[in-house]
Amino acid sequence: MRQVFYLIVAVTFVIGHASAHVTEHPPAEKEGFQFVAHHEKAPDTKLTSGQGALKFKVLYTRDHFPVEVVAAIDNAHGGFDVDRREGKGETYFALPGVGIIQISADLKTTRLIETPAALKKANAHYVTAWITSGGTPYLSFPANDVGKIFTTTMDGKLVHTLEAPDAMTDFKHQAVNTYFSEGGKFVPTGVTHVDGMLYVTTGYSDLDYILGAKLTSLEPLKASWYPLAFGGKGDEPGQFGTGHHITVPYGTNRLDASDRANAEIERYSPDGTYLETLPLIKGSFPCSIDYEAGYAVVACLFGPNKDKGAPLYILEGNNLVSTVMLKEELGVETFQHLHGAVIRKIDGKLYIIAQSWNPGDIVILEQVM
Repeated sequence: MRQVFYLIVAVTFVIGHASAHVTEHPPAEKEGFQFVAHHEKAPDTKLTSGQGALKFKVLYTRDHFPVEVVAAIDNAHGGFDVDRREGKGETYFALPGVGIIQISADLKTTRLIETPAALKKANAHYVTAWITSGGTPYLSFPANDVGKIFTTTMDGKLVHTLEAPDAMTDFKHQAVNTYFSEGGKFVPTGVTHVDGMLYVTTGYSDLDYILGAKLTSLEPLKASWYPLAFGGKGDEPGQFGTGHHITVPYGTNRLDASDRANAEIERYSPDGTYLETLPLIKGSFPCSIDYEAGYAVVACLFGPNKDKGAPLYILEGNNLVSTVMLKEELGVETFQHLHGAVIRKIDGKLYIIAQSWNPGDIVILEQVM
């Protein structure tokens, strides 16, 4: 039975002259948006956006980052993950030609991590930080352009590459087997880990299933495709318009996958059982979701009013409690489309690290107390 948690809007949001409640889906995303590398003057850090206690201002823009990141950020097409182990808190992402980048736990400094050539050349479409049952941490990167999952140590040493499934790979859904036997491309959009399993979204292809790969060895690290597959393209409960980012809310074993075209977060148990749907505002095209300190941040590709730029939605539980407009209200002109964001709580204050797409950019927001 489908369980739908209806999003409760705790405050009234009006974006421009358009109500936040839109009943129709926008046209499906096109891959060929015109790239415009257009940067305005630095945003006014006195500007704020959001509602109630969850108002934010710009803390850092791209100029806070190393020159290598600044030079490559226009082409960014990915997102972040946070190492949430006790005593950690570093944020990771990657850029083609630059490699893996670590933002310090206090957000003040950035470190470029030596990256293996194969990953450095590829586009890391998100990243997940995870640990084995033995406590060893890793980073896994779904490379959508080359159809591989790269896994490294926290210092960038490549320890495993999960190659695309082939015609001999046996999944429990015949539709998946047929797809690969007929030469369908493996285009991973997200990856996460629970209890010795990697879960991979494939929304940039006609497949649009979540595929499972099982860890078969820890020393050395090895993984192979597993029969588990669930989701599939469609608009029924548990299906995807475009399965994008996937994550596990910290402290749980629940899988949360962003369903862009359907404007939903689809939730599953690790065995692939559909649990529930969290609907978002129609037309928002949610790309990613991240959780910390009882809050979640959702990075949206569009937004109900495209002229205003895409919103960041902040949820408390299943309730929408604040909408942050980076372009319209914070003056960050490059944030027409959001692609990834994570939320942090540091010394009692919330921060958001966000990445835009086409053009790519990066910004760090600070809660206004």
